[in-house]
Amino acid sequence: MLKGFFNVPVPQNEAVLNYAPGSPERASLKAALDEARSLQTDIPMYIGDKEVRSGKTAHIRPPHDHKHILATYHEGDKSHVTAAIDAALTAKADWENLPWEQRAAIFLKAADLLAGPYRAKVNAATMLGQSKNAYQAEIDSACELIDFLRFNVHYMSQIYGQQPPISGKGVWNRVEQRPLEGFVFALTPFNFTAIAGNLPSSAALMGNVVVWKPANTQIYAANVLMQVFREAGVPPGVINLVYVDGPLAGEVIFNHPDFAGIHFTGSTGVFQNIWKTIGTNIHKYKTYPRIVGETGGKDFVLAHPSADADVVNTALLRGAFEYQGQKCSAASRAYIPVSLWPAVKEKMQRDMASFKMGPVEDFGNFINAVIDEKSFDKLAKYIDAAKADKNVEVVAGGKHDKNDGWFVEPTVIKVNDPYYVTMCEELFGPVLSVYVYEDSKFDEVLDIIDKTSIYALTGAVISQDRYAIAEATHRLRNAAGNFYINDKPTGAVVGQQPFGGARGSGTNDKAGSMINLLRWVSPRTIKETFDPPKDYRYPFLG
Repeated sequence: MLKGFFNVPVPQNEAVLNYAPGSPERASLKAALDEARSLQTDIPMYIGDKEVRSGKTAHIRPPHDHKHILATYHEGDKSHVTAAIDAALTAKADWENLPWEQRAAIFLKAADLLAGPYRAKVNAATMLGQSKNAYQAEIDSACELIDFLRFNVHYMSQIYGQQPPISGKGVWNRVEQRPLEGFVFALTPFNFTAIAGNLPSSAALMGNVVVWKPANTQIYAANVLMQVFREAGVPPGVINLVYVDGPLAGEVIFNHPDFAGIHFTGSTGVFQNIWKTIGTNIHKYKTYPRIVGETGGKDFVLAHPSADADVVNTALLRGAFEYQGQKCSAASRAYIPVSLWPAVKEKMQRDMASFKMGPVEDFGNFINAVIDEKSFDKLAKYIDAAKADKNVEVVAGGKHDKNDGWFVEPTVIKVNDPYYVTMCEELFGPVLSVYVYEDSKFDEVLDIIDKTSIYALTGAVISQDRYAIAEATHRLRNAAGNFYINDKPTGAVVGQQPFGGARGSGTNDKAGSMINLLRWVSPRTIKETFDPPKDYRYPFLG
């Protein structure tokens, strides 16, 4: 195996299992799903070395089967947030003084546990709790999180290996990468178990201690991740998992003098409010906190007149509708030339008619439920408004039903106005808006794309014309932090396409790269002189 800095193995991306009929992984996952559904798990908070049960519980239900109770979890209050901070600060000295190789070994073990004995369990938890099909769960909660853990160890070794190239005669210069002074707050989303695992673990890997608050709709899988971290050897207090309302947690955390940073994935509005609160309270902190966030997106696919209609169709269907469009990177707006639109429309309608929608336990379903009733109601409102608008054509889909689960049919709407509301606002669901442009106005469309929304997360151009590709790549350089050529705008792979956007989409600190880990350390330069001068007089004074 290849070796990197300090003899750390150079990681390879975890192979994605296919869950084909008759495969051993399919049988294992089916068994894990059956077992999880047969139980009603009692999920505690994890604070220090204790499993904390508040007695105030709430139910977890599968989004695709909301009458079934999967688990109950214990809700926390301000006292639990304070206890988590105290536990983190108590653990801090021992953890940051632990040799980095020992921290690395813990998270490499966590990766191996996820790749082995916990693979089916964490995938089943993600499927049931977040309504992901088997493939989407596999690439998320297994492969991507395994990659995060292994690649982060590799990047950590590279960071520690970066030393000043020159030391003068009689002098030794070196750099020490210190953990942040205080604790880190990890605030994680519902849609990716891998993100929920990476945000606290990446900061902890670099010697920090963490208070972790997941989205309520991801608690079921977060509990499995905490079991993995504990079995891997993460010491008590290093990562503390609490279930509290966001504003309540913020009231305690953002007023604490030892608050040292936030690792966030979620909505742009929430992140902006957090930033504002931190700014208001900046005088209260021992150090300037690190603010790292990946937020919303209104991601685009631009087809050039030279594009292949089959490539455009596949990029749109996969990019817009995998995991019901609940990806920050999901294709949400498309720009199709009029010459290509009839073929693309026909192919989309044909393929979307073959979509099967239903519970995740049936592996034949490509589409599952959106995350909760709030999301369902929001999406239904936009779809119904589009159906009632004479300037909008519903090309495919348009139905929604919440009797058994939060099911929203994948929907394509064609708009006449490139600034129609669904072309601009983040919907976070299986709704794709299409604007058809005159072939001669490709240049004009580039400007429209660049200024349509506040976001700049992902985008794609599909073309067989290299001049058009070059022009789009340059003109849209600020419109997407992850840019794709002849592909869908989703599916960033750790170690290959570090992920993050700018503008209203976040701080672009690129999860899955050294860039992100550098945010969780504070460098100290050390100069040691072996034969120091003993007289203040310089030669020129003679």
